[in-house]
Amino acid sequence: MQRIQQAATQAVQSVLAGANLGNALARQFHQAGLDERERAATQALSYGTLRHFGLLRFILDRLVKRQPRNESVTFLLLVALYQLEYGKSAHYAVVDHAVKSAGVIGGRSVKPFVNAVLREYLRQRKNLVAAAGRDDVARFSYPRWWIEKLRAQLGKQQADRVLETGNDHPPMTVRVNRRRIYPAQYLELLAEHNIEATVIGAQAVQLATPVGVGDLPGFSEGLVSVQDAGAQISAHLLDAQPGDNVIDACAAPGGKTGHILELADVRMTALDCDPERLKRVADNLQRLHLAAQLKCADAAEPESWWDGNQVQRVLLDAPCSASGIVRRHPDIKWLRREDDIAGFKQQQQRLLQALWQVVARGGKLLYVTCSIFREENEEQVDWFLSRHTDASLAPRTDSQGSALLLPSKEHDGFFHALFEKL
Repeated sequence: MQRIQQAATQAVQSVLAGANLGNALARQFHQAGLDERERAATQALSYGTLRHFGLLRFILDRLVKRQPRNESVTFLLLVALYQLEYGKSAHYAVVDHAVKSAGVIGGRSVKPFVNAVLREYLRQRKNLVAAAGRDDVARFSYPRWWIEKLRAQLGKQQADRVLETGNDHPPMTVRVNRRRIYPAQYLELLAEHNIEATVIGAQAVQLATPVGVGDLPGFSEGLVSVQDAGAQISAHLLDAQPGDNVIDACAAPGGKTGHILELADVRMTALDCDPERLKRVADNLQRLHLAAQLKCADAAEPESWWDGNQVQRVLLDAPCSASGIVRRHPDIKWLRREDDIAGFKQQQQRLLQALWQVVARGGKLLYVTCSIFREENEEQVDWFLSRHTDASLAPRTDSQGSALLLPSKEHDGFFHALFEKL
């Protein structure tokens, strides 16, 4: 347990210093030489600590009047508090290993301090948790600005439900490749492997319990892809027809690219400005036995990649705050700053302006974000329509109705707006 605690401590500390959680974990896996089991445990511990960081920080601040000089000791305490509050290990074992880890991280002098803090938590737990329930940041484990923004935009009752949902473990959903197999057939295949699942959409199958990708029947053969049910709406809304020229801007890692190609034989161009991420698009398409023209380019600069021929469909899965997918990426809650949204808005507008010129008359551009903030969604639609008299907002034809899809037990949060060129 000590190696896992120490690796998780360093990963969480790196995130609060500004690092992406995936990168922080990869670095710890390499530096600590963790085996597969230890990596899984470190990842779970890091995710859990960040998911409930607001509560853990609240509790620690009431247990410790003056923070230790070695900041790593503070993060070790937060990780250990998560284990005591949410983990399954015996309390004495968590405390014992945390004290030993403290000796490694901060030296022998901090061991009594860590021991005292954690034992005091166990004595005061009931009162501390009750007090945390009266503080919004501790109760929801989100920054205060985030809580206030959602309540202003959605109303308190709905916002609080969204905040609570964001701290749940996300569902695992796969997209069935309808060129190869039907959802009902894939359910039978899953049952043969003792994996319980339910069909929740046209191609979406949700597993009762998440499994490793390597344990998904037919994954390597391209029968299915892992993709949230909300993300699967995009390809259906775009409604690309056989023979259409289609551009998937900001395509990596290629989930929506593959889905569009599974639905229709189109001439696909997939763009991304990151060559490493573009390689992931190529790998996904190869696994699915599908083909597209891949271009490493900035979608907001058509002069660098566009041949001048207008296209029938454009998918813009725009860079955004990712506020709708925090249960999959809990580091987002603590990495984002409120003023980041203005930067995302500028980037989104730049992309919309650039890509609209490549859309043919009668063609469509689908604007998608995984944000639930109005500034990146409804306000962008109003901004775009006010500047383009040749654009209209196409009505939704799917069962979801509203353009804003709030996180739920079945899917993450997304926004879709389909513009048609008159």
